[in-house]
Amino acid sequence: MPGFVSVIFAILLFSILIFVHELGHFLAAKAFGVQVNEFSMFMGPAIYKKQKGETLYSIRCIPIGGYCAMEGEDQDTENPRSFQKASWWKRLIILVAGAAMNFLIGIVFFTIVYIPTERVGTPVLTEFTECCTFHGEDGLQVGDEILQIDGERVYTASNISLLLSLNSTGTHDIVVLRDGEKLTFNDLPMAHTCVTEDGQEYTHYGIGMGGQEATFGRKLKAIWYTTLDNVRSVRLSLQMLLSGQVGLSDMAGPVGIVDMMSDAATTAPSFVDALLNLIYFGGFLAVNLGVMNLLPIPALDGGRAVALVLTTVIQKITKKKIDPKYEGYIHAAGMILLLGLMALIMFKDIFTIFKG
Repeated sequence: MPGFVSVIFAILLFSILIFVHELGHFLAAKAFGVQVNEFSMFMGPAIYKKQKGETLYSIRCIPIGGYCAMEGEDQDTENPRSFQKASWWKRLIILVAGAAMNFLIGIVFFTIVYIPTERVGTPVLTEFTECCTFHGEDGLQVGDEILQIDGERVYTASNISLLLSLNSTGTHDIVVLRDGEKLTFNDLPMAHTCVTEDGQEYTHYGIGMGGQEATFGRKLKAIWYTTLDNVRSVRLSLQMLLSGQVGLSDMAGPVGIVDMMSDAATTAPSFVDALLNLIYFGGFLAVNLGVMNLLPIPALDGGRAVALVLTTVIQKITKKKIDPKYEGYIHAAGMILLLGLMALIMFKDIFTIFKG
């Protein structure tokens, strides 16, 4: 697939993900009778506007972002159908509905990817190298399905090398399923050194895994496990970021993501494979966007949800209403910080691309 085609696809994909996210807020607000003043796709000056009832529908000229502007979202108002006048649980559902839609579209994308699949990769051991030392009667055996590595669930075969690499001690706690029974192997030395015919040493895990016929049930399982795996990848990435294992240089913004998608498309052996790679990437981004939006950070849906719960509890205890403008100030500050971080990452991505 030509590079410019993948770039156009990436821009379209971002637009779809943002539209679906805001659509979640819009549908939930409409369902609970909250007045929506404007539902916009993209940002900046409007190139198309249409008033339908109380809501202005618009398409704007900068293909980034979008919004669902509800009455009284960050300020008090006497309108009985404002966001602030709705019950706290209705507001909570409206806030998380955007992330829920991202998860849903992610599952849809993964479903498209798995539909034509004839075989599904599974974490079932099929072979060991000759120099492997941890298999046999007292160790792992062919046919074992690896369920957990160091307490982390194994969803796909690709998880194994990742989860093993996260532990630098050299030994691992492995849980496998063998003949319907769960077996646990503690402090198993998975990595070992082998020697090639010409005397060169190399270290690897020495295991091989195959695949199974992609029945309808296995496809459903693979779709669900792929979604859960992508949710966990966000948690692991945040853990690594907070622990200092990765830094700002390892993060990617929209420019870096488009570049990665272009690479994934141009290196695929066929147009269909390139398209499926991009759709899988779309599912990955959708799930990541859903999880990130639920983080308790001001300006994000998760931050707004936490603030909603806290203010509701405080108001129940003190019997005093908190002016929503103060919460609006906090979210505005959070938005400025997030935009600054995004700009910093974007400039880093641009510099990296041109440097490369």
